[in-house]
Amino acid sequence: MTQISTINPATDAKIADYDVMTRDAAFAKVQSCHDAFTEWRQKSHAERAPYLTAIAEKLRENSDALAEMMTKEMGKLLRDGKTEVELCARIFEYTAENGPDALADEERTHSGGKKRGVVTYSPIGVIYSIQPWNFPIYQPVRVLAANLMAGNGVILKHASICTGSGLFLERICREAGLPEGLFEVLIVDHDTSDEIIAHELVRGVTMTGSDGAGRHIGTVATKNLKKSVLELGSNDAYLVLEDADIELAVKTCVQGRLYNNGETCVSAKRFVVTEAVYDAFLDAFVEQMKAIRMGDPSNEKTQLGPLSSKDQFDTVSEQVEKSVKAGAKVLCGGEAPDQTGQYYPATVLADCKPGMPAYDDEIFGPVAAVIKAKDDADAMRIANDSRYGLGGGIFSKDEDKALALARDHFDTGMVRINSFGAADPNMPFGGVKDSGYGREHGGFGMKEFVNAKAIYLPS
Repeated sequence: MTQISTINPATDAKIADYDVMTRDAAFAKVQSCHDAFTEWRQKSHAERAPYLTAIAEKLRENSDALAEMMTKEMGKLLRDGKTEVELCARIFEYTAENGPDALADEERTHSGGKKRGVVTYSPIGVIYSIQPWNFPIYQPVRVLAANLMAGNGVILKHASICTGSGLFLERICREAGLPEGLFEVLIVDHDTSDEIIAHELVRGVTMTGSDGAGRHIGTVATKNLKKSVLELGSNDAYLVLEDADIELAVKTCVQGRLYNNGETCVSAKRFVVTEAVYDAFLDAFVEQMKAIRMGDPSNEKTQLGPLSSKDQFDTVSEQVEKSVKAGAKVLCGGEAPDQTGQYYPATVLADCKPGMPAYDDEIFGPVAAVIKAKDDADAMRIANDSRYGLGGGIFSKDEDKALALARDHFDTGMVRINSFGAADPNMPFGGVKDSGYGREHGGFGMKEFVNAKAIYLPS
């Protein structure tokens, strides 16, 4: 039987082995999820809510163990893992509190307003959730909470390197009282995964990952006439305008680039700085990046842990090397220490131009690409000069100006002004262009996989 192994990227030691499921075993999980769905869908939204609240409670009870598991499997700082668990608990609570109203029947009229109509948001069935490793609990939870409230069942294919985290989440849900089968975790290869997308009982597919993987998943889903939601990463630009508070911008941009070891789809990755403040920003930014303490992710004093795997380390290293060969200048970092573990230092690349990975692509690690702009208008142009469009940021003392730029010109799904953050349960999350389509959070995710059913009454 084929197995996969999870490896601790801080020590390169094996954590555990897991058997890969056969096609028949995986299909049996799909069937059990559908069977559970047929009963779950009969509950009202208000009846579903307590299950979500109970899961939130169980998550908090297991916070330390979950954080430790994430740290071992993908190198996340231990304190960041605890923050992630708390966010997941809040997502379940937000969904339990707001779901019944967000998904309630809507009264409409038809026939010129003379007759009554009703719009219902009906569950559709089994949703297939394909998730990455960078937030091992949060990524599955943002799909799971929304779809449980909507009345659907969920099957999860997690990234192989965090298999233990996915199974831990499944166990927590069952201990919280979620009906057996309603949330199932699959350990399958890519070929079986494609067959699951095509399975007649699977009604929707949601995936977070690279744009290359998203194209494949989206193609398979479309071929089988399945709706999909894709969140495909980004190369987010953070603009430092002529009137920016440089001290705030530098501090926030360091945080935004290194959060979660730089492995976040909405990390600050490209720093587009106007000529008027370029030198002041760059000097302070490099100084703070140089001072970052890299080391054991379980140590409270550590600011930067390892990359998630040897594959990820090799990818980041290659992207930096190609950028440097194309003319980028290394101002700090850029060379990994000779030590055990997949450690890559905080790195700043200047003189980044089109044609370089640092300019064109997503570097999923602690590497900052700094780009000089002539002025504010040029900075906005450079920010939008990307195939991606997930998030971004603007630093300016004029909040109204920043708001206008964000609303009218920034071609992304999310924009931060004078701040950095990853996600909030009450705000939509998602992107445009090659960053994918569809939205999660903020009530939007609860309506992605429902049947907006029009009911016409005769009077």
